[in-house]
Amino acid sequence: MFRGNHPAKIDEKGRLKLPAAFKQLLDAQNVTQFYITSQDGKFAEIFPLPEWEKREAKLARHSTLNKAVKKYLNLTSYYGQQTEIDNQGRVLIPQILRGTASLDSDVTVFGKTTHLEVHNRAIFEQNLPDNEMTEDDFQVLDNILSPDS
Repeated sequence: MFRGNHPAKIDEKGRLKLPAAFKQLLDAQNVTQFYITSQDGKFAEIFPLPEWEKREAKLARHSTLNKAVKKYLNLTSYYGQQTEIDNQGRVLIPQILRGTASLDSDVTVFGKTTHLEVHNRAIFEQNLPDNEMTEDDFQVLDNILSPDS
């Protein structure tokens, strides 16, 4: 289970060295293959390949004629690439995604339970005030996290 925030850098060749805490979890599960993509081009999502394959299997149960499924697959295919971790613990972020998400230097890598998100650090911090929790957000979380749920 991925959790927390780890600042990192993307090198001049577009490679991200996975933070040690996340790498240890991946090593324990013998994961070396990943699918790196995005739903909107604003940040990268790094899925261990087995997690991405679970998502693909769920989508495959629905018709590719379903507009939402088709849009999702178009976007995640456009931004996505399958990649393998190298001997130094780095993964290559797809070039198109590096450009649209401005993933060119300082980034923050968030654990999102089943996958990682990579954001341009300056842009993420700039947008923090726009993402404050609202009363409606707290109500939704209260319903999800209450002991009776």
